[in-house]
Amino acid sequence: MRIPTLMTALVMVACSGSEPEAPPAETPPAAMPAAPAVPTLDELRRAAENIALVPSPAEMQKALSSAGIEAQLSEMVADRDLKMDVPNKDQVAVRTGVVLADLLLTVRKADKDKLVAQFGQIKIGMAELGAGGDIAATIDDIVGRVQNDAVSRDELVKELDELSGAIIPEVEYEAGDWAVPLIQAGSWLEGSNLVAGALRAANSYDNATDLLKQPAVVDYFLKYVRTEGSDKAPSQVVAQLETTLTTLKGICAKPTIGEDDVLTIQSATTSVLDLL
Repeated sequence: MRIPTLMTALVMVACSGSEPEAPPAETPPAAMPAAPAVPTLDELRRAAENIALVPSPAEMQKALSSAGIEAQLSEMVADRDLKMDVPNKDQVAVRTGVVLADLLLTVRKADKDKLVAQFGQIKIGMAELGAGGDIAATIDDIVGRVQNDAVSRDELVKELDELSGAIIPEVEYEAGDWAVPLIQAGSWLEGSNLVAGALRAANSYDNATDLLKQPAVVDYFLKYVRTEGSDKAPSQVVAQLETTLTTLKGICAKPTIGEDDVLTIQSATTSVLDLL
């Protein structure tokens, strides 16, 4: 699960060199793999951007705990019936990202059965996207220990932090880089929606700017939707996603995010999530 080396394909080079005196039936030497291509600056930059956008449960939990809204989040995750075994892989990627965010943001307080169900959805989603068996095996191991109360929530946060960092490179290698921005978009939209809702429920907006102002992330997804991703997701989703991101871009341009902005963020992200 290493990048960018895992994202570079091995190029096979044909070899010849049999001597004239050799019998015609002699088997030529086997082809030898060339060294992996050196990644370009753009590839390195893209890989760095992708990893930076993956939600870190350790960092997010710390920020949410400091804001005093951790408990509310576990109660605010919607009971969506997000099917993962659907033909449209773009929808699968976005839905997997949504469930991943739910898991990362509520792991400390969520009910055990809900955690297990979320892990199951992520496992199915990753399989549908063509990710390798390593992720499935890791998820099975974690689920087994959760069911047997063999792992504390603090330990689980740490493990999920490591797992989330491994999922994106693995999916990019196995399923193609088209899936990565869609998984990230699902996670980010769901996370922003939950945090905005929790801030409103707590009627506390002092930390809104730190938690919700992410202009670089907005710009990243806008670029994807308007160029590379314009033909990769259903048009209705793309249109609403672009509208939502444009709204969020305007909010992120403000020095601080206040109560009205939090309400707008929650409403704008909900409009995308409702399409799933």
